[in-house]
Amino acid sequence: MNIIIVSNGRAKTRSITLGGKQIALALFVLMVVTMLFASALQNVLLRFAPESLGDTARAILLSGREAEQQRQLAYVQAGLQGMAAKVGQMQSQMQRLDALGGRLAKISGMKPEEFSFDKPSPQGGPLVTSASAEINVDDLSREVQNLTLVLIDRSDKMSALQTMLMQNQLSKKLLPSVAPVRDGWYSSNFGWRVDPFNGLSAMHEGVDYVVPEGTPIYASAGGVVSYADINPSYGNMVEIDHGNEIITRYAHASKLLVKVGQVVRRGEKIAEVGSTGRSTGNHLHFEIRYRGIAQNPVRFLKNASS
Repeated sequence: MNIIIVSNGRAKTRSITLGGKQIALALFVLMVVTMLFASALQNVLLRFAPESLGDTARAILLSGREAEQQRQLAYVQAGLQGMAAKVGQMQSQMQRLDALGGRLAKISGMKPEEFSFDKPSPQGGPLVTSASAEINVDDLSREVQNLTLVLIDRSDKMSALQTMLMQNQLSKKLLPSVAPVRDGWYSSNFGWRVDPFNGLSAMHEGVDYVVPEGTPIYASAGGVVSYADINPSYGNMVEIDHGNEIITRYAHASKLLVKVGQVVRRGEKIAEVGSTGRSTGNHLHFEIRYRGIAQNPVRFLKNASS
């Protein structure tokens, strides 16, 4: 298409050539402008001069607007229904979490009144009813807010429960509960006995395991080595501090395998059996002391859970 422009002020004419793409673009722009103008005119007429329209025109325009509003409302309602389904799933998962938390609280021995997973968090407020039973944004917002508060409450309780369980587990690992040798028999128990060297009555503050020389000696619980050297009475001795003023002693060893300050785990090999110090033969003398006072190791090994 050729467009010729003629001007009175100029002697020459100007020619513009438009191809197919330029014509299509011009028609598209014109259509968009027309639609925008029609929409703006519709809004202006409906808002400022509805009486100037005929009944038929006004009905057509209003029906178009109502149809658009209905489509938007249906879209919003569909979204709300989806959110409501998600809230229902969250509530179901919360019930299963409450049941699990209740079982764990019983296992850990916590006070029921402090961790009542089966009861909702305390709430209150005035009663406000809705005239419509349909789901709306306000209802969902309140439900999501309630679930958020419940999640915070459950999270705090589960964190405290986790801390308690970890403390219990750690306490068990630090409590002497594993026999220091795999095999062997008691040649002398805890308590008063006749001293093998002078024949007098003396207090035996541990138990003696009769095992061959070189038999591995294991830490009865985790802790820090506080002594690993020779002692005039105990011979080669290892002493482990388990915290809470509890220590264990392993005496008469032929060989020490740990050093002072070393952290050892429960069941870790720390020495080998021998007959050093005040001893009449190969055996392990094992002691448990609490606040410096000797305790009967047999009671710990029987009652403590491994």
